[in-house]
Amino acid sequence: MAGLSPFDFVKTINTSKKNLMDDDSIAIKQYNAFMVNRTLSYFPDTVLAANEMNINHHLDKDVQYSFLINIVSKRNRFSKFAKSKKIANLDVIKEYYGYSDVRALEALAILSDEQINTIKQKLYKGGRK
Repeated sequence: MAGLSPFDFVKTINTSKKNLMDDDSIAIKQYNAFMVNRTLSYFPDTVLAANEMNINHHLDKDVQYSFLINIVSKRNRFSKFAKSKKIANLDVIKEYYGYSDVRALEALAILSDEQINTIKQKLYKGGRK
């Protein structure tokens, strides 16, 4: 089986219960324990199993997968990954002052709209917006 994604493994853990690693060394290499555990951590009934595999990260990939496929009950689960929100003017402050994300957020709380517009004018390089 070539080209398995972490979501293929999660799908078999959640619904089909078909073991993808039966005598398949390629599948073992493609198993991404971090992504599988992260995906399973979004659900209340699988978060403890995912945490257990995070604690026992030193176990072989096939052992971790076997544990999850046998311990997680068969059920359809769907959740979108949490994504960070884009904060307006954060990149402007970072470029102008050379700040990190944390420092730029602190500066945004202090700066007025007029000051931010002045910074934008100073950074303006011409061309289309």
